[in-house]
Amino acid sequence: MKRLAIAALSCALAFPLAAQNVATVNGQAITQQQFDDFVALLVEQGASDSPELREQVKQEMTIRLVATQEAEALGLNKKPDVAQELELARQGILVRALLSDYIAKNPLADKDLQAEYDRLKAAEADQKEYKVKHILLKEEDEAKKLLADLKAKKISFEAAAKDKSIDPGSGAQGGDLGWAPNTIYVEEFANAVAEQPKGQLSAEPIQSQFGWHIIQVDDVRDITFPALEEVKPQVEELLRQKQLTDFQNSLMEKAKIQ
Repeated sequence: MKRLAIAALSCALAFPLAAQNVATVNGQAITQQQFDDFVALLVEQGASDSPELREQVKQEMTIRLVATQEAEALGLNKKPDVAQELELARQGILVRALLSDYIAKNPLADKDLQAEYDRLKAAEADQKEYKVKHILLKEEDEAKKLLADLKAKKISFEAAAKDKSIDPGSGAQGGDLGWAPNTIYVEEFANAVAEQPKGQLSAEPIQSQFGWHIIQVDDVRDITFPALEEVKPQVEELLRQKQLTDFQNSLMEKAKIQ
């Protein structure tokens, strides 16, 4: 028995690489590292690591390798269109790897996040948002008549919007557009909202590319900028994108392009 144990140990030491392969397909190995990396990728995407998952991964990797070997045996990898796709895929993988490497080596500092937050907050200083209602009509004459009826209180704004507005979204809500900065609207509408006194109907219908608007500004308030902790992920992503753009631009500047 002791002699058998020693023999088994000798075999294990003599062929350590065999244990590192999950399978061998036509002489080509699927290594344990390749297998583990595939499983890790699936787990990262939300799958649960289990014997069943690992068996499925093994089967999938085997099927892929068999198919890849057959494609290469037929010379498909040398066809111009296939070769181009392979090269584009290779480039895409390398670009992602390069950017990931740069991010890992250049972490964002807290002071950088604070500076970007302060810049964004300053840009929103003195900005206001408006609680607006509107009724959208196709013809100017129809808009003027309805505006006169509204001012004469012959019909309520909400009822008129539901009955006559050709904007189906706000019309169903009595014309209510909710709270928003006027900058989200088309220029003519935005200017009218900014100039109109709170609680009053527009003096005249306002024309835009969509038709004729009757506008009422119900309320105005200063925009409250959220605290850094509330928007930190968005600020970090914005700053990261700028950082990567600067990195790519620096690579272009150093490259010799003819």
